[in-house]
Amino acid sequence: MRWTSTPDAYGRAAIALHWASAALILGLLAAGFIAANTTDPGTKAMILRLHAPLGITVLVLTAARLLWWALADRKPAPQPGPRWQMAVARYVHIGLLVATLGLAGSGIALFVFSGAGAILFGGAAQPLPDFWGYPPRYAHAAFARLAVILVALHAGAALYHHVIVKDGLLARMGIGR
Repeated sequence: MRWTSTPDAYGRAAIALHWASAALILGLLAAGFIAANTTDPGTKAMILRLHAPLGITVLVLTAARLLWWALADRKPAPQPGPRWQMAVARYVHIGLLVATLGLAGSGIALFVFSGAGAILFGGAAQPLPDFWGYPPRYAHAAFARLAVILVALHAGAALYHHVIVKDGLLARMGIGR
């Protein structure tokens, strides 16, 4: 397999960026919802100490992915199918990108405005702020919910192609033949 994509399949670099991002995003979504519903301040702080740097990692991976597409690689041709499915796939992919960048931006803004970064990483001995008191929290929550919906649509479509249509779509992303 090549590092760059071919007209029929994604290359190693694109596949690695996709699956690394996917795993981190799933973990971040789970951790974020757990932290939001945790009442114990110590547990919440522990989760956020992992959540924030992993969120920055996803932002870096997303930037690397965009640069890879812009400078070094081209996506394979779209999988043939009904026009409406191709349109939905395009909008879901764009939505995932918007949600990812929106989560990163609102998360960074939330840490800056709330001072939570200094508390979590600077050793300031004070309780975490009530994040709902800062406007970026509403955007962060909305983007997280949007991401959950889009990830479910994306994974559901991939499984539909793999199990029902059996067109080898997942093989383009390194799974199966």
